[in-house]
This record gives sequence, C-alpha cells and structure tokens, in this order.
Amino acid sequence: MSSEKVELANWVIKETKNCGANEAAVSISKQRQIDISFRDKKLENLKESTQNSLTLQVYADKKFSSHTTNDLKKETLTKFIEEAVASTKYLAKDEYRTLPDSKYYPRDFNKDLKLLDKKYDKVNSDERIQMAKEIEEIAMAQSDQIISSTTGYSDTFYETAKVHSNGFIGETKGTRFWAGAEVTVKDGEKGRPSDWYWGGTRFLNDLPKPEILAKEAVRRALRKIGQKKIESGKYDMIVENRAGGRLFSMLQEPLSGQALQQKSSYLDGMLNKQIASAKLTMTDDPFIEKGLGSRNYDGEGLAAKKRIIIENGILRNYYIDNYYAKKLEMLPTSGSTSNIIFNYGDKSADELIKLVKKGILVTGFIGGNSNSTTGDFSFGIVGQFIENGTIVGAINEMNISGNAQEFWKKLVEVGNDPYQFSSRQIPSLMFEEIHFAGI
Repeated sequence: MSSEKVELANWVIKETKNCGANEAAVSISKQRQIDISFRDKKLENLKESTQNSLTLQVYADKKFSSHTTNDLKKETLTKFIEEAVASTKYLAKDEYRTLPDSKYYPRDFNKDLKLLDKKYDKVNSDERIQMAKEIEEIAMAQSDQIISSTTGYSDTFYETAKVHSNGFIGETKGTRFWAGAEVTVKDGEKGRPSDWYWGGTRFLNDLPKPEILAKEAVRRALRKIGQKKIESGKYDMIVENRAGGRLFSMLQEPLSGQALQQKSSYLDGMLNKQIASAKLTMTDDPFIEKGLGSRNYDGEGLAAKKRIIIENGILRNYYIDNYYAKKLEMLPTSGSTSNIIFNYGDKSADELIKLVKKGILVTGFIGGNSNSTTGDFSFGIVGQFIENGTIVGAINEMNISGNAQEFWKKLVEVGNDPYQFSSRQIPSLMFEEIHFAGI
C-alpha cells in the first residue's frame, strides 16, 4: 500500500522512533458527514463537516501514551511527535504495554466486505433534502393526533489508514446512510408521547423508503397513547428487537478482559459453562457483507475472526484485547464487537405475542443500571400490555429487576426478526416470569 495516508503514517513512525520511542502506532482518518433535518415543514438544519485526524500511540521503555491532532502538516507534526515522546517518558512503567505480536495481524486484506457505496459521490444536496422533506410530509399526513415531527437524513464517508512499527498496514473506506423520523402525538390534555423510527445502511439504495420510515414512526408514537402503570408482579416478557441492545450491554462489559482482570465480572471463570438458556447462541461475525460492524481487523490491528461467544447457553469466548491478554496470560481475541448475530427462531414478534397469556412487550428501556460484578440490574421500561395473545394497552413508568445470572436462563423463545439497522442484529426475545414493579 502506498497511499498518501500510509506514507504520512510511516513518516510519523520513523520520526517517533528517532525521538526515542521503541514502538509506535499511527491511525489517520478523514470523515465527511452531512446532516439534514426538517421540522414543521421547514428545513431546520443543514450541516456538512469534514474532519481529518491523526492519532499517535507511543511505546517507550514500557511506557505508553496516546495523542491526537487535527493538524496533519509535517512541520506541525514534528513538534507534536517530539512532545508526545517526551511526555511519555514521565509516565510509570507498565511491562504489558507493547504492540500486538505481528502473528495476530491479518495476512489477507483482499476480502471485500462491501462497506463502500461507490455511488456516494453522486448523491447531491437536493436528493438529501428531498428525502427528509418527504418523510416529514408523509408522517404529518398520517393522523390528526400528531403534534409535531422531526425528520432527518444523514450520510457519512470515511477512510482510515493504520500503521504499526512492527509491520501492520491497513486501510479502510466506507459509507453509512441514515434516515428517519421522530413523532410526537397528543394524548389527552397533558400527554405528549413520542417515538422514532430510523433506518441505517451501508448503501443508499438499501435504505427503507420514506413511506416506510414515516408510517412506522407514527405507528410507534400512536401506540403509546393511554400509557399507564399496571400492578407489580411477575409477567412473561417479550423484548422488541430494536430494544434488545440494552440487554446485550449486561453481557458485554462482564465479557471484557478489563472486567475479568479487575475481578469485576460475574462471568469470570465461566468459560465453557452454562450461563444462559440453551435457546441463546450468539456469534461475533465481522465478515457480513454490508454489515455496520464488519471489518478485516479491529482497532488494534488484530485480524478479525468469526467467533461463537455463547453456544446453546454455554460461554465460549471472552472479548480480550492485546493489553489484557498479556495481563491475563490469555490469547487475544478482540477488545470490541463487530456484528452480533444469533441463532434465530421460527416465530415473528406477532407470533410470539400470541403465545403470551399475560405479559408485557417491552419496546424501550429508560435509564437504570446493571452491575457487571454481581449481575444485578434494574431498568425502566415502556411497552405494551398483553392479555390472551393480544395487545390491550400501553404501559410506562415500570421497572424490571433481577440478576443476569438467572435472567438469561429464563429465555424461552428467540424470534426470527433480527434488527437490521445495527451491528447488533438482535431479534425479539421472550422470557418467562420477569419481575415488574408498577403500582
């Protein structure tokens, strides 16, 4: 590779080592983003930003520091490098601070994951504005209960180069497109429930049509009319696919190398042991074409690999970055997720609802917290009350609580409806007898 970014990164590494560093890593990125929003039939926001940045990681005598600048001129970078290396020498030694062993770097960069829409340059401002405008027009026409709507469109083009002094060289280009709406509706004299629906894709042509985005945002807002608490108790629970990311966060932190090393993970020592219902199989797959989390290597240059994280409820892998792999004397996997996929079931969300005699469809989480050390959690929720397989009303201002070690064992059904507009392609999930606090 011989792009200008790679050449500049190599120069920075050479200068860094000349200043006394043992090793160095450089990441150079350029990003262009355009954001448009409409509100009350008016163009509310039109913003375009282009940002260049360079991040230098310095490894000097077992000491480590990281520095970022937006000025990429060599005459400025020379002083930036000198000061970065000089300041690093004042830090405490840490024998685990080194670049990854080069054997963990990818050997093949030719896998085309289809992250770049080559038609990006042909998208013009009129098209961007028209999409946001059309979404708002369609949304406002859906119901006389709509008070307001804010609709938007956003696209991003990015390119990065990453170079390490021990041989890693990688470049990535990609695009992302987003569009959608947030709608507020009238509920009696004081109620003003709102909801949203946005779609995000790598390619513009894969975005949902404005009609789909607008109508779904309105549908979600209208179904919140009449929200109220219901009696506390244990209910079966279905978590809507787009809300499932909050549940995944209960697993992500305890799975990290940092939590394991610091003894703040309830999953410490649980490798190859049952931690969830046999219904749960979760895989980290970086090679999904057009995936929002797809990659050939992670932020440390570690080669991307498809890994089963949980298999039939049994924990198979942690997320271990280079630093904590050394401290834990384990093999590095990656310190970050790519695309999270599941073994999906054969029922849609509507079909799961029909299975519930008395329960709650959770459509969103509000606040709350989870403890990675103990597994204890408590989350506020909004959703829909289900009786005899039918949604009968909206609920809010309720909480669920419990312990993750038991919670995941209550999973009884996994839907067939992965949420497509996220790197976490979580389906609807059905749990038995979850404790809800309400009236």
